[in-house]
Amino acid sequence: MKEVIRINQCIDDIEDELITIRRDIHKYAEWGWTEFRTCSKISEYLGKLGFNIRVGREIFNRQTMLGLPNEETLKEQEERAISQGVLKRYVEKMSGGYTGVLATLDTGRAGPTLAFRFDIDANEGIEADSLEHRPFKEGFASINKGAMHCCGHDGHTAIGLGVSKILKNLENELCGKIKIIFQPAEEGVRGAYSMVNAGLLDDVDYLLSGHIGLSTEKVGQIVCNTSGFLATSKIDVEFKGRSTHAGATPEKGKNALLGAATAALNLHTVCQHGDGSSRINVGVLKAGTGRNVVPDRAEMKLEIRGENDQINSYVEKRVKEIIKGAAIMYDLRYNITLAGQAINGNSDVELAKIIENIAKEIPEVTEIIKQDKLTGSEDITHMMKRVQENGGKAAYMMFGTKRAADHHNNYFDFDERVLKIAVKTYVSAALYINGREDRT
Repeated sequence: MKEVIRINQCIDDIEDELITIRRDIHKYAEWGWTEFRTCSKISEYLGKLGFNIRVGREIFNRQTMLGLPNEETLKEQEERAISQGVLKRYVEKMSGGYTGVLATLDTGRAGPTLAFRFDIDANEGIEADSLEHRPFKEGFASINKGAMHCCGHDGHTAIGLGVSKILKNLENELCGKIKIIFQPAEEGVRGAYSMVNAGLLDDVDYLLSGHIGLSTEKVGQIVCNTSGFLATSKIDVEFKGRSTHAGATPEKGKNALLGAATAALNLHTVCQHGDGSSRINVGVLKAGTGRNVVPDRAEMKLEIRGENDQINSYVEKRVKEIIKGAAIMYDLRYNITLAGQAINGNSDVELAKIIENIAKEIPEVTEIIKQDKLTGSEDITHMMKRVQENGGKAAYMMFGTKRAADHHNNYFDFDERVLKIAVKTYVSAALYINGREDRT
């Protein structure tokens, strides 16, 4: 009991630092594969703590990096990060979109390998500039146009760094190895798959991750076992036709807009399967240059989800058939790109039970929810599957917090008291799993 009190007090002492980190990351929001400043700050912080850190290319498999921005965009974001005070030597390691950090604490003593994963990317969007929005009112709203932390990953980054600091201070009380993964591009489910294929999870016995908010709405709630992750595929489509004068020579045109619109309307008819639920959404449709020009190009961005991998694959197959059919109708060429993907998954009951027992010792935890469904998608499932296939255990938690608006809303904000609760949970888990038996 004295040990628990001591560690909780240590975490209480860094609460202001956690909030400062979160607000700094929030102010300089960066979306997936462009988190150059974010990763540089993470690397600098961990380096000062004395962690063994790996940054950039060496922790990714290039062939499975999905949904990368184009080279021009990546270069622009790199230059912006440098202009915002980041050391160039860090950015150079990440050039080309390799924005991620792996920190390892190797105690040199026999024991299991435990991994924590924290996602770090912002959303694409414009943050509210109203005095009713606390980040704007208090001066930490995003200054990076088109990027906003409206899902809580700024909080996850702060939690990950807080966990790192406390565990480094407790190193003599630990055994085995602890790997702390700061993952880019979770939005659009793009980043985890590449890290898995680079072998980062191959030696892991236990994996823990989590999210603030979602189905939990009060500070002090904790979900120990998250299940119901939906499999998903994110698909980009380009239709290519032929432009011409809409009045003088319409018969020479090949209308990409009509092909895309036909596809969009028909795609929403395939979301049915007798073995479980599925979803489809065409979220972006762009085409045309002028009212008197037959549009020769159209761009579509869509996503599908399935209760399991098989349903998702079925819907994806039908989606591709409908796109092909629409292209044939209007004599168009087309190109389909997989921009992101995640599989379905579930937490391991045994590991979730450990979290449940730990939560009972955290003073700020007021409600323990043994199990709940995510009813969404998360690419942590790639990491969970790799660990579970190798005989390990994985669990995903949710930490309650009051939200100013829904996730992915431009007024999103959260109660920062959740930060230290999450840190206490992760640190307690590390001590339970990797604590030395002879520690006092």
